[in-house]
Amino acid sequence: MLKNRIKDIAKEIKEEAIATRRHLHQHPELSFEEFETAAYVESRLRAIGIDKIEKKATTGLVGLIEGKNPSYKTIALRADMDALPITEENDVPYKSKKPGIMHACGHDVHTSSLLGTAHILHRLKNEFEGTVKLIFQPGEEKAPGGASFMIKDKCLENPKPSAIIGQHVMPHIPAGKVGFRPGMYMASADEIYITVKGKGGHGAMPETLIDPVLIASHLIVALQQVVSRNASPKVPSVLSFGKVIANGATNVIPNEVKIEGTFRTLDEAWRKRAKELIHQIATGIAEGMGGKAEVNILHGYPYLKNDPELTERSILAAKEYLGEENVLDLDLWMAAEDFSYYTQEMAGCFYRLGTRNEAKGIVSGVHTPTFDIEEDALEVSTGLMAWLALEELKK
Repeated sequence: MLKNRIKDIAKEIKEEAIATRRHLHQHPELSFEEFETAAYVESRLRAIGIDKIEKKATTGLVGLIEGKNPSYKTIALRADMDALPITEENDVPYKSKKPGIMHACGHDVHTSSLLGTAHILHRLKNEFEGTVKLIFQPGEEKAPGGASFMIKDKCLENPKPSAIIGQHVMPHIPAGKVGFRPGMYMASADEIYITVKGKGGHGAMPETLIDPVLIASHLIVALQQVVSRNASPKVPSVLSFGKVIANGATNVIPNEVKIEGTFRTLDEAWRKRAKELIHQIATGIAEGMGGKAEVNILHGYPYLKNDPELTERSILAAKEYLGEENVLDLDLWMAAEDFSYYTQEMAGCFYRLGTRNEAKGIVSGVHTPTFDIEEDALEVSTGLMAWLALEELKK
């Protein structure tokens, strides 16, 4: 049985996948700076025996595994390679060797997993029809997203896949389990930058000033009505401000205040309207208080929608591979992912890989300095993705 052969190979290469993940974890690179990572991935692909490799978007790679009758059908599998500007606090042998940079979102897992999947599929290439396209992309963590550059550089052409599948670590799910959600899954993400300008001076003479700190305070409070009084309760929306800089002193009012935040939702029409409201409210309040607000909203990733039919097929395949008890239903997730760019182009399925192990204390969330994974999950991640790809090629 092909499924059992996949499981056997996944078990056989588990230690290799762990070693690969640890190497990547020790040598993280920031978004769009993944030169060493890309070179390492290419060397691993060639060692596997995959020689049809193209460089895309400077630090991205695309590899092809051709089975029998390669033109029959193509399925794409995707991994991201970049790390985050976080100083690792884990005391482990494979701790990051680069101060201030860490694979705190699991992209080392995604990359090593896809290399393992590639190993499995290459071993089985005489037993399936069609082509598997391997996409290793840069810059998922940084707008406008490496996926957008990969698509512009024609990573989805020659051959064009009929569908794309991706996975992401999930520290809330125990290792050995995975999660899926058909349809709308993840939010769009826009970055908000507001500069409030006034007239600074001595804090003891407020009558001579136009206080940008006071204006900024009013803005932050007033902008909450964008969601609370304008969004439909049926449409998930989040407007948060995480950075405010008023570089004055106890008795010094600065000339300007900078505010930074994020807006996320799952509806493109409302997304457009909300950004208009943010601009109108911010500029209107600032002008009404005698100041000025400059609003710059960086258009980020679109929402992520899992193709219902592809995802339902993948759920059934995952249950067959892992057992029904190990395949979970996911809720909406207001984080964003540039995998969404691919789902704008074709049918896509983005699922979650459980990496939690409470007994070992592996419980930290992504984007934290103590994030780590239960490495046994790599046996699941490599084998399951290979199985999903081959099952989809058969459809």
